[in-house]
Amino acid sequence: MTLLRDHDLAHAFDHASRTYDRLTGLNPGYRADLLRSARRLKLPGDGAGLHLLDLGCGTGASTRALLRAAPRARITAVDASAGMLRRALAKPWPDGVRFLHLSAEELDAAGEGPFDAVFAAYLFRNVSDPDGVLGTVRRLLRPGGRLAVHEYSLTGSPAHRALWTAVCQGVIIPAGTLTGDRALYRHLWHSVLDFDTAAGFTGRLTRAGFTGARALPLAGWQTGITHTFVAAAGQANR
Repeated sequence: MTLLRDHDLAHAFDHASRTYDRLTGLNPGYRADLLRSARRLKLPGDGAGLHLLDLGCGTGASTRALLRAAPRARITAVDASAGMLRRALAKPWPDGVRFLHLSAEELDAAGEGPFDAVFAAYLFRNVSDPDGVLGTVRRLLRPGGRLAVHEYSLTGSPAHRALWTAVCQGVIIPAGTLTGDRALYRHLWHSVLDFDTAAGFTGRLTRAGFTGARALPLAGWQTGITHTFVAAAGQANR
């Protein structure tokens, strides 16, 4: 299968935005795991005085997790899908949260930042150039700034690949087919199988100039399938 990319993927998310929250709500632990990953940024003082970036915010579930982890921070949330952003904007938010219609690749030119921390959930599988986006993130972070990536990234174990395929074929793709979004959820299935293993993405972070990169597991059925990756920007990132 050819994976969806760029405009085609954004369009697919636009269409799926109508039912996205309902479908992700069927995933046990979806929102709790996002919060766990956001808290792994270990931001001090409830985020007071910090400017945070939610990169690939979707309908705002990751933004809500980041806000709960750092309620006193200023948060900029961006996404390439206008439909997903409309869903996010329809929800109540405090004054310190703003949303922008930008792709990860457009952030540099938009003059955003610098940021004290970046949270990216379910993003890196979906970009055409993950190394380029990591370079953008590193430039946008203050020296020593923190990064947490919440991502489907398998351990490489055949058992975890088989479990992911079974969940996709038995639950995710049939549910997406009912909403008219089969292509997007087939993309999800294959994008996870084709993406870096947990060890591979940890290495990618290190090669991109991040320090202290490590993969942390998540609990429940997603153990070995979804990880939080944490790292810090090097001191010479500009």
